[in-house]
Amino acid sequence: MVKLEDIAKRMETPGGNTVIFTGAGMSTDSGLSDFRSKDGIWSKVDPMELATTQAMRGNYDTFHKFYSARFKQMGGAKSNAGHCIIADWEARGLVHCVITQNIDGLHAAAGSKKIYELHGSVGSVRCMDCGAPSTQEAFIGRTSCASCGGRLRPGVVLFGEALPDDAMNSSWSASESAGVFIVLGSSLNVSPANQFPLIAHNAGALVVICNRDATQMDSIADYRTHEGIGEFLAKLDDLL
Repeated sequence: MVKLEDIAKRMETPGGNTVIFTGAGMSTDSGLSDFRSKDGIWSKVDPMELATTQAMRGNYDTFHKFYSARFKQMGGAKSNAGHCIIADWEARGLVHCVITQNIDGLHAAAGSKKIYELHGSVGSVRCMDCGAPSTQEAFIGRTSCASCGGRLRPGVVLFGEALPDDAMNSSWSASESAGVFIVLGSSLNVSPANQFPLIAHNAGALVVICNRDATQMDSIADYRTHEGIGEFLAKLDDLL
């Protein structure tokens, strides 16, 4: 296993291409629940009943209630210290991009610019029929689409939908060229996104995994820690 100082040194190397990959654990310090821990969102509800295209079209009332509550929860969340450290690293040229599975928009709110949102964003709403853009307020208020009168949906990727090509392609390229690949708060259970650390590893990157629980990719990690994300990032930041 490499040391924290080795990671910092590689990040400071010109053209080091550090890639940050974040999951739901990144935002728990902002008061948002993760998904797969014992207290996570999916411990309370069945994702296959609520977060699917079938639920959206066949059980819209329940689907709408779930996502309206999620929108309201995320609307009150603020970027935490970890988000701000990552944004500062990007501004200093130490981070190439952020790949995120999160839909909360907190990386952008902290100031990160180059973000690949694999699962979309709560900041995006569109008509489920004609695709015309709309707003969160219209969705929560169950306002019909202004263009065709159809129902509105959040601009997030549901079970049964493909991940967006642009975000996937950009994330793939970033992983292939990474010098350091840092995973923060992801169980790495969801394919194909969980392949990005492996792509980076195979290309010669240092792979760092900071997650409360074990992940499927721990065996390829050059540095592994179960400590809090904010604590880990602060310790690494002190070396940069």
